[in-house]
Amino acid sequence: MSVPPFQDFMFPLLDLLKDGQTYRSSDVNQRMADLFELDQEDRQELLNSGRQTRLENRVQWAATYLRKAGLIQNVQRGYYRITDLGVEVVYSGIDFINIQFLERFPSFVEFRQKTKAEETRDNVLVSTATPEEILEESYKSLRGELVIEILQKVKEATPAFFEQLVLDVLVSMGYGGSRPEAGKRIGQSGDGGIDGLINEDRLGLDTIYVQAKRWSNTVTDSTVREFIGSLDTNGAHKGVLITTSDFTAPAIRTVERLTQKKVILLNGEALAQYMIEFNVGVSEKSTYIVKKLDHDYFNG
Repeated sequence: MSVPPFQDFMFPLLDLLKDGQTYRSSDVNQRMADLFELDQEDRQELLNSGRQTRLENRVQWAATYLRKAGLIQNVQRGYYRITDLGVEVVYSGIDFINIQFLERFPSFVEFRQKTKAEETRDNVLVSTATPEEILEESYKSLRGELVIEILQKVKEATPAFFEQLVLDVLVSMGYGGSRPEAGKRIGQSGDGGIDGLINEDRLGLDTIYVQAKRWSNTVTDSTVREFIGSLDTNGAHKGVLITTSDFTAPAIRTVERLTQKKVILLNGEALAQYMIEFNVGVSEKSTYIVKKLDHDYFNG
């Protein structure tokens, strides 16, 4: 099964701590993973930030909410222990704890008034995502909308502009040295796309054959095979085929079977994603830096 919502960890976590012992957070994570019978893939699944597993994040927030309600405490960094109030709750006959349950505790109500991150479903107040996951989903949604806008603009642009755009993306990614140098080597086809060789690095230690077209139809395997044949003609072993549309499954499999050559297929969405990543045709609107408490500072 996948990692449960963070509220599902609240009661099992409190129940684990009912013996009054101090538990290390890593041990708690392991016990929760075993309890919910998570496989190795689920245990190792990372948040989009890549800095924390989803399991660790959700158990951590379950612990945070229990602590804000006064049911558990942090005896030191990364160590949990149940409180007297927590003991009363866990032995009160309940078998599930969620945000609604915790709202009976004044300290938790005060905390929630300052940090509202919830949604209404069937007139019941619920929250299935941690604050980090909510931020990530919002970011993914905004980025997805931006990708759609970029692709629309690219398809509306003139052939000459598209040629410049592809050059800008490649140079921003570190290929071709400078834009004038890349432009000289690749050249312009005049048919709404570009074809040619580009340096793989600034020293020109290797070359890559590039073909970019504003195709409206899905690129088939026959087109990909023609592109692969062009590598030999142009004395290249590596190639990048770019399209504003997409590739058929057979076209993708054709590339996957290659052993002597390396070919990368970039569809319209991938091109837009690289434009965002390397700041081509986009500008920064806002920056949000999420900080956390530096326990070492206070313990020093």
